[in-house]
Amino acid sequence: MIGERATSTADVSVTEISGKGVRNNLDTLATEEPLEIRILQYDDANHDWTRNSIAVTMRTPGADFELAAGFLFSEGVVKTKRDITTISYCADPEEKQQYNIVNVYLSDQISFDPSKLSRNVYTSSSCGICGKGSIEQVRSVSRSKPIGTFTLSFGHLSSLPAKMKSSQTIFGRTGGLHASSLFDINQNLLISREDVGRHNALDKLVGSLLLSNKLPASDTVLLVSGRASFELVQKAALAGIPFMAAIGAPSNLAVSLAEEYGITLVGFLRDERFNVYSGMERIERGV
Repeated sequence: MIGERATSTADVSVTEISGKGVRNNLDTLATEEPLEIRILQYDDANHDWTRNSIAVTMRTPGADFELAAGFLFSEGVVKTKRDITTISYCADPEEKQQYNIVNVYLSDQISFDPSKLSRNVYTSSSCGICGKGSIEQVRSVSRSKPIGTFTLSFGHLSSLPAKMKSSQTIFGRTGGLHASSLFDINQNLLISREDVGRHNALDKLVGSLLLSNKLPASDTVLLVSGRASFELVQKAALAGIPFMAAIGAPSNLAVSLAEEYGITLVGFLRDERFNVYSGMERIERGV
């Protein structure tokens, strides 16, 4: 898609085969497009802007500025909204993919070293940061544990998947997107974001919080549509979210990180049941 803004869905021709026969039809699919995130900062010594392309990720178009902000927050490049002066799409007429390139202009008060980023590479929509470097990063970036002085009942938790599903407008049309939803302790849906990549969906949510000056997100509950990986728990910890639930299973490293940061981690939250892997003190015993 050259010089045009991509949409979140696309219609494609499909051949449907069933017990009733064969027919041609149109199917609505989730869009997957590359997004390049660039950092620009003014160099006083050279009296010019320096530009660093730090990542290319496959994403569903929409909330691109939030995705870029959330990515930079999770990488430790920015800590508050004040660290970012402007976010915009690429305005260079020579670029063929203007709406697939986001420029993030950093404050001159921020010291940015591109060599220290853990993801200075192409990333697919399904992968995230992994390995020893990311463990060291979360410990150096997140110096405090999330705050959550509340408890939730069985009924409270069991009601959240349906509320998240009702907010998944693109998933309802395509069946092909992940979601991250944030709730307050009274079961009210605060934010919900969708993306073909589960890490991107959470980066969009965290980016929205960052750009709204709502971090840390204390006394909130995060629900993710897939499994609970280390990377997702890491992002929750950095955002100050004390309670995380997943429709799928957690990994062992996700549980270890949740225990270290005092995060309540719930898995298999579906069909009116769930498992609690850490932080049982925030779960009411009575059902």
